[in-house]
Amino acid sequence: MTAPDRPFILGLTGSIAMGKSTVAAMFADCGVPVFDADAEVRAMQSPGGELLPAIEAAFPGSTGPDGLDRAMLGSIVFADKDALARLEAIVHPAVAKRREAFLADHSEAPIVLFDIPLLFEKTGEDTVDAVVVVSAPEDIQRKRALAREGMTAEKFEGILASQLPDAAKRARADHVIDTGTTLAETQKAVEDLVDKLSEDLRD
Repeated sequence: MTAPDRPFILGLTGSIAMGKSTVAAMFADCGVPVFDADAEVRAMQSPGGELLPAIEAAFPGSTGPDGLDRAMLGSIVFADKDALARLEAIVHPAVAKRREAFLADHSEAPIVLFDIPLLFEKTGEDTVDAVVVVSAPEDIQRKRALAREGMTAEKFEGILASQLPDAAKRARADHVIDTGTTLAETQKAVEDLVDKLSEDLRD
């Protein structure tokens, strides 16, 4: 149950190329405020972003006039767990602070959505009231991923290996949205879920 002084929090997650961003936009179209964790991080790492000084201190040369040099920093932390932990110690508290501000700004909304790519891997279900997982057949996922600019089969497999398998995510989900269908069908599934949750909250 949600606390009486805040909205019901849905956590949205899913593996790479499962259509999470598309589904998040569908929730927004239904009037559900969406907190996009990745977008917040990008904003804080852009030119003038609040995280740049701390990241530069921890990883000299990784920032500049254009903000964070993602390729350089990625090459450092991708294969170094200690370096990744140092980066996360900088980023995660800042994201949490923005998330709290988002909740305060939308305190009157019945439902809000937290778009969290690594919800199971990093954040944890205890930060939300229910979890929605977006999922599609493996062949569709692979096709979508490899169509992305800069994506290779090797990189795709590496990302998959770092994420909880799709089947495990679906098993732990409270709700699953199938994105292997048409956009209209996926939109209908999102609308039906928002209607059901809204009705449940009114009871």
